[in-house]
Amino acid sequence: MARPEWRIALVVGVIVVAGVARAEERYGIGRAATPAEIAGWNIDIGRDGSNLPAGSGSVTRGRVVFSEQCASCHGADGQGGLGDRLVGGQGTLATAKPVRTVGSYWPYASTLFDYIRRAMPQNAPQSLSNEDVYAVSAFILNLNGVVPPDAVLDAKTLAAVTMPNRDGFVTDPRPDVHNR
Repeated sequence: MARPEWRIALVVGVIVVAGVARAEERYGIGRAATPAEIAGWNIDIGRDGSNLPAGSGSVTRGRVVFSEQCASCHGADGQGGLGDRLVGGQGTLATAKPVRTVGSYWPYASTLFDYIRRAMPQNAPQSLSNEDVYAVSAFILNLNGVVPPDAVLDAKTLAAVTMPNRDGFVTDPRPDVHNR
């Protein structure tokens, strides 16, 4: 028999939406978001690189930006510190002590760009330019041996990067979900 939680969540959701709509009508609060406001929040990057912005960045520039913005948490060469380790771990995922890093675990390079752009540096998220995000992405990928030292990444070249663990994720059926 199906679990009733989804039905409860649906009913609560309908009540909340109806209540918000009535509050707008009755009290004159709220308004529809403008296209510009929506665009400001719609910054997600697809795993295929869709929605990557204009700009480019080199490994060389990435080394400088990483040193200035990232090394205090992630270590000078991405080996970790206050922040997560970003480098190494290749070949450890099937061991008793897997090391999950950008180079060993992450399946898509576009995810790296998306995460850096949204959340880094931790003390000032979304403060890096697109060029600096491309550069830091190039530097981290170079540290992991994924791109060469002379690499310059942009929307086209970043989307074309094949990560070492690209085929290492199980998508369906998920082993942690039962009674589907």
